[in-house]
This record gives sequence, C-alpha cells and structure tokens, in this order.
Amino acid sequence: MAAEFEITFLGTGTSIGVPVIGCDCAVCTSGDPKNQRSRCSIYVKSPDGLAWLVDTGPDLRTQCLREGISHTDAVLYTHEHTDHIMGFDDLRRFTVGADAELPIYANASCLRRLEAAFQYAFDGENRYVGYLKPKPHVISGPFHLGETEITPLPVQHGKVDTIGLLFTHPEAGRFAYVPDAKTIPAESLDLMRDLDLLILDALQPREHPTHLSVAESVEIAKDLNARQTWFTHFSCRMDYRDVGPTLPENVGLAWDGLKLNVGDE
Repeated sequence: MAAEFEITFLGTGTSIGVPVIGCDCAVCTSGDPKNQRSRCSIYVKSPDGLAWLVDTGPDLRTQCLREGISHTDAVLYTHEHTDHIMGFDDLRRFTVGADAELPIYANASCLRRLEAAFQYAFDGENRYVGYLKPKPHVISGPFHLGETEITPLPVQHGKVDTIGLLFTHPEAGRFAYVPDAKTIPAESLDLMRDLDLLILDALQPREHPTHLSVAESVEIAKDLNARQTWFTHFSCRMDYRDVGPTLPENVGLAWDGLKLNVGDE
C-alpha cells in the first residue's frame, strides 16, 4: 500500500460555529449538512501509524465521538484563541492511566494561555487515573513526530502569535494546514509551494480584518500551485451550494467529517 496521510476535518466553522445562535439566515437554517459546522480542527493519521489532533476547540468531545477517535499520540496548536483551545480538558480521555502523558506542542504564547486557563492540569498535583496529564513542548522551529517533520509557518492573524503547520513525510509528501490567517509572509509562502495538499482559511466572500476572504485565498492557492486545495474556517456567510461551484477546479470547500488521503505520487 502507498504511504499516505489521512486527514479528517473534525470542524470547519468559525469561532461561533454554524448555525449561529440567534441567526435565521439561509445558511443557519439550511438543511444541507455541509452548511453545519463545528469549530475548526483536524485529525491526522501518519503513514507510520501515529495520529495527532490539531487544535482542540469547544466541540472536541462531540467531534471525537462522531469520528470514533479514541487515541492520539500528540496535540498540536496553531494559536491561543478560544475556539482553538477550549476543548483542552476533553483530552483527559487520552491520559486515563496514572502515568499516561500526552505531548502538547504549541508556541510559547499559546502554552502560557493553556497553562493559565488549565492550571490544574499543568501543576503536577493531579496525576490521577482519568485526569489530564499534558507534557508541554514549545514549538520554536521544525520538529519530528515519527518520520514526519512538522514545520511552523508564521502567519498574521489578529493580535496573537499564530502559526500554520507544514507536514512532510519522506514517502507521503507534504501538506500544510493554515486555518487562521489574514496575511502570509513570503518566508512561509515559500515553504508551501507545490504541495500535495493545502488547507487554508477562507472565512467568507467579503473581506475581513483578521481572516482571508475567498478571493484572497483563491489567489494564494493559485500562486502556491498545490495539487489540491481545500478551504476551511467558514462563517455563515459561506453557503456551500453557492460558493462551491465558483471555485477553480482543484479548489474545494471542506465540510465536517470530510476525509482526505494524501500521498506523494
């Protein structure tokens, strides 16, 4: 069998999810399941048998139940915003044993935010059966999980330090995950050229101060020349039925539960 990454979109929604509380727009009242979006996250299975969660939003429990996820070897974070970290305590189900630890990878500011919000998990005093026992690692440059090299991709998104992630495997090729960005510096763009897969923020058709719009993301995808590009992190201004048909041939709108197999051809 060919060496491949398997990527599952656990959630493809913006910070307030879709449907939005109190909103009666056409998307929030749509019967199309592709217009129903939990908070943004992915689950990655590597060719060498390891698996990782990327971000843990407030919908993590229901996402894991929906996809049958009962194991992860590590958790990676793109940034510290609430919709990307506040499912953290649900990770306790991955450290049930008294000595079970879960590696957590994030930049320094995100780790500080996690430690402030979930101090009880980091203080070393609650190492009991069934409790969450994280083992923090600061992302300061490329690192390896198994045979996969993971490279942080600094991007500009609001006022917090934010990264995308580039996954490179010697047999399964390369893919990048950038769920929250408004501007991508040239140094990060150069690392993402000619990917097997690009997963990119595309919040909505209209411009936004902290997120890429659909038109902006289409231009980036065209410039980077990935074999395939999938957009994610949508607001309720993104109707799957209306926006999807307008995209270039190798660009698509992801949805909750979508699975992609990516390998080097």
